[in-house]
Amino acid sequence: MRRWAPSGVTAANVEITSASVQRGDVIQIGGQPCRVVDILQLAGFAKQLRFESGELLTMHSRTRLVALRMSGRW
Repeated sequence: MRRWAPSGVTAANVEITSASVQRGDVIQIGGQPCRVVDILQLAGFAKQLRFESGELLTMHSRTRLVALRMSGRW
C-alpha cells in the first residue's frame, strides 16, 4: 500500500487581466469552473480564451477576473 505524500502543489485565487492570464487558470463563469487550455492574442491587448469545454471568452484590456491558479510541482 502506498502512503500519501504531499505533492507541493498549491492553489491560490489571483486577479487576472488579459496581460496575466495563463493556460491552466480556472475561471468560474456562471457558477461553472472553466479551465483555460488555449489563448489567442487579438488586437488591442485583448485575448480570446478557449476552455476545455470548447467555449470561448474574449478578455479585453480592461477586463479583470479572479482565477484559481495552481503553482508548484505537479
